[in-house]
Amino acid sequence: MKAMQRKGTGGLDRLIMVDMDGPGAPRGGEILVRLHASSLNYHDYLVALGKIPTADGLIPLSDGAGIVERIGEGVSEFAVGDHVVSCFFPEWENGEPVSSGFARTPGDGVDGYAREWVVRPANWFTLAPGSYSHAEAATLTTAGLTAWRALVGDGPLKAGETVLTLGTGGVSIFALQFAKMMGAMTIVTSSSDEKLARARALGADHTINYRQHPNWAEQVLDRTGGRGVDHVIEVGGPETLPQSISACRVGGHIALIGVLTGFSGPVPTAVLLARQVRLQGLTVGNRRQQIEMIRALDVNNVKPVIDRTFPLQDLIEAFRYEESGAHFGKICIDI
Repeated sequence: MKAMQRKGTGGLDRLIMVDMDGPGAPRGGEILVRLHASSLNYHDYLVALGKIPTADGLIPLSDGAGIVERIGEGVSEFAVGDHVVSCFFPEWENGEPVSSGFARTPGDGVDGYAREWVVRPANWFTLAPGSYSHAEAATLTTAGLTAWRALVGDGPLKAGETVLTLGTGGVSIFALQFAKMMGAMTIVTSSSDEKLARARALGADHTINYRQHPNWAEQVLDRTGGRGVDHVIEVGGPETLPQSISACRVGGHIALIGVLTGFSGPVPTAVLLARQVRLQGLTVGNRRQQIEMIRALDVNNVKPVIDRTFPLQDLIEAFRYEESGAHFGKICIDI
């Protein structure tokens, strides 16, 4: 089968297409999935760059969607022909987080989904939404579930509340869609007026160009009557966190998801304390949350926003496009 592997040290040029043996037949409790699509996340980009230490020869990409071709003995949740999508933390079934690392995360601690076939335990997948293409389903594993957990699982978001999303990448656009689906008011930031226009077309109630308004928290407060927002989807990290704290209402919730501006920096603790903000770091979510998210997507017929799709052999080009920051929503990989 065809697969992409990361070999040696260095940047994106260490991604190499290889021919390798298929995974063989599924054993008890396992399923054989013909993968048809994946999608890119910042985590995948760091792995591809070699910024996250991984085993030599690792198959990257944490997201995978495809069709069940064979099932092993004892599998009852899936049948041959089912459309399925992978789980980011496949052994985190439900409840509180069970690990702080990525030892069992596909595309990091173990081989991922940049390949044609995979055999995995059945609980490493869930059913995909009934009306989704494989590419659409592949956006859910990481970005979709992160936004869902931030707002619904841990928020918890209520109708009539206000959600601020930073930027227009995969997690932020999913958060915008989920917030509108659940009856919230939304504010979106970006440095691109074109992207802000697209966000308004998706239902954003307010948009702010943060290059034109460097102290964009003031704009957020103005548009919420001085109150601030109930929830912030914080994907920037240390450089944007102070503004997010100022933009959040007293007693509000900030989901700290991304590190696009770095991994460490000063925190305005006095403001954080004064506003009594709940600041929560989170990484994706569990299998039960993914099942609940997919049920909601099926009922509400919400589809992800896909910017571009690249064939597997052009994975390096896809990462370079992600690196450029030109995308709106998700970048997908056709397998």
